[in-house]
Amino acid sequence: MKKRAVLDFIIQHPGCSSKQISEAFAAEMSLSTIKRILSELVGNNYVVAEGKARATRYSASPLFLPVNLDEYYSKEVDERQVQEGFNFGLIPALHRYSSLFTSDEMSELNRLQSLFVEHFSQLNDIQRHKEMERLGIDLSWKSSQIEGNTYSLLETERLLKERQTAQGKTKEEAIMLLNHKEALDFIVANPDYLETLSISHIEDIHSLLIRDLGIDRNIRTRRVGITGTNYRPIENEFQIREALQQTCDLVNSCNNVFDKALLVLVLLSYIQPFNDGNKRAARIISNAILIANNYCPISFRTVDSIDYKKAMLLFYEQNNISAFKRIFIEQFRFAVKTYF
Repeated sequence: MKKRAVLDFIIQHPGCSSKQISEAFAAEMSLSTIKRILSELVGNNYVVAEGKARATRYSASPLFLPVNLDEYYSKEVDERQVQEGFNFGLIPALHRYSSLFTSDEMSELNRLQSLFVEHFSQLNDIQRHKEMERLGIDLSWKSSQIEGNTYSLLETERLLKERQTAQGKTKEEAIMLLNHKEALDFIVANPDYLETLSISHIEDIHSLLIRDLGIDRNIRTRRVGITGTNYRPIENEFQIREALQQTCDLVNSCNNVFDKALLVLVLLSYIQPFNDGNKRAARIISNAILIANNYCPISFRTVDSIDYKKAMLLFYEQNNISAFKRIFIEQFRFAVKTYF
């Protein structure tokens, strides 16, 4: 409660000093308590501290603030106060953070990665291939399901292993799933292809995912809308390319592989560089970065499609990554415990 009270004060008084905060809560908390809370808020990325010593000023970071999704989505789309246009300052501002994850979150992710490395080293090539095939089926199914594909997991397995299509399904649904497999096969065969992110490589992966689906291959030149939100992505092709290049530069400058993978997931979806297939491309490219750095890939198998979309819309509308970061951590944990 005390931490929330201090956070709320900073939200309402951006650029405030520790003295101002201390004076506001003089009757409730000691100065040492205030300093401890500020340290925790900064450590959790809820608050950004700028300046040194007495000149330090505190402002809330909307990117990481905890959000009650049930409360947020209790309002209809036209009732929510959102940032309707693309935030051109977002990607440059992300350079200020040493990591998107807290120290506790990084400890957990690194622990899980160590488990993956241990388990992976005990498998022979045939076993590794089988486990990657299993994960690939799960990822192809879930990634397609998020986009409205109605194939079941068993039907997806039959299609990808035996090329047997399911009755009552469209040709396009089968193609979507097969394209996922082709994209994943390409990444596994060329693990260093996305070790350094570039616009041309993003376009290449997108082309594999949308082949034979009647979707334009290149960077879009017209407006696109997103169902369920009033957020409108960039319309100008030059600005789209500029945002993509900023994303590539940001990702390539990161030393933390988990940051790279999460940034790709949210920013490619936020920019919406293509007429369709953006989130599919983001999930595959994020996994390509993990694979390129010998990290455990993620299938997203247990994520609820609605929860995924809500977390993504929250990032579109509020530039808040908290819900999506939680999904990423949960799905990395599931992948390490389930595969290899």
